Amino acid sequence: MSLFAELTNSVNAVRPGRTMMRNYDLSLVIASTVLVAMGMLMVYSASIALVDGPRYANFGRYYFVIRQGLFVTVGLIAAAVVVTIPMSFWQRVSIPLFVISCLLLILVLVPGIGRKVNNAMRWLPIGPVQFQPSELMKLSVMLFAADYTIRKQSYMQSFWSSLVRGFLPMALAMIVVGFLLLKEPDLGALIVILAITMGILFLGGINTKIFSGLIAGLLTIFSMVIWLSPWRRARIFAYMDPWNPENTLGSSYQLSHSLMAIGRGQWTGVGLGSSVEKLHYLPEAHTDFIMAVIGEELGFVGVMMMILLFGVVVQRCIEIGRQAIAMDRPFGGLLSQGAGIWFGVQAFINIGVCLGLLPTKGLTLPLVSYGGSGIVMNLAALAMVLRVDYESRSMMRGGRG
Repeated sequence: MSLFAELTNSVNAVRPGRTMMRNYDLSLVIASTVLVAMGMLMVYSASIALVDGPRYANFGRYYFVIRQGLFVTVGLIAAAVVVTIPMSFWQRVSIPLFVISCLLLILVLVPGIGRKVNNAMRWLPIGPVQFQPSELMKLSVMLFAADYTIRKQSYMQSFWSSLVRGFLPMALAMIVVGFLLLKEPDLGALIVILAITMGILFLGGINTKIFSGLIAGLLTIFSMVIWLSPWRRARIFAYMDPWNPENTLGSSYQLSHSLMAIGRGQWTGVGLGSSVEKLHYLPEAHTDFIMAVIGEELGFVGVMMMILLFGVVVQRCIEIGRQAIAMDRPFGGLLSQGAGIWFGVQAFINIGVCLGLLPTKGLTLPLVSYGGSGIVMNLAALAMVLRVDYESRSMMRGGRG
């Protein structure tokens, strides 16, 4: 056989594998789809009895699940648009988008513009829906931190350069964001945003001494914020002793009923739709404490299935980011890993609160809990990760990405 024929056979032997490669990560798509579908199902189950109470007496039984379906539809449309936009565009608009998010956080605090619910100013009314700027800030800070880390990469190794030029500008930006979020107040969103920022800075190579000092400083600040706030301090004490009669009917009311719901579910649950705690015993059963309803109706099996699905989402985001960085596309890589941190930290906090592992904190379960702003931003973030993966796969085929 001639040399030309051998080379031709070699090329033909490789080409089918490249052409058969998918344009997307199948595991990430399946895990995300199942989480969204489970969210729709559990929102319906957890909210169907709400209309029997005075607060939602004028609402229909399908009100929340229909709205959740509309939110998911809007999120999917947004994701379909986002996934077609090159990552170079998102890198260019990262700073303007971060500034816009900060302005919206200011706007939500203006009396007469922001809407107050349960003593918190977190929503901007836009027609029939309520927009939550803190959810947009999670997406914005993911883009901003990834772009910032790349621009400051040359300053990240030495101590003084990393401190003065690498860390301090980002620290000032986070102080502004933190001040605005604490004014709402929304400590849960602040924790997630700081986790995203710190995670991206760490993965981007910030000096380890500065990073260690940052961790110590943040822990000190959070401890002071909690200690100087009587109602936050009461939550900590209630979390440490939720079955104290004074706490059970007060600060640990939600936690105690969440634990009762999960305990009642045992291994396989009491059956879909058969939860007792959702019958006006457990507040926010369709939002912050939806995992407690899952635990009661689907048991340990259902809770573990949800944890495993989130594990797949986080693992694929981190792996897609690692692959992009290995192919010299650091912005997309850091963004993808930042999305993994976002979903992992927020899911960990939400599930930890429902299981009594963490103090009660108002954070929804990503992709699952009822809510418009959250589900739209979650799906947009996943679309960006899929775009990063698509560009990496295009480069593997010999394209530009």
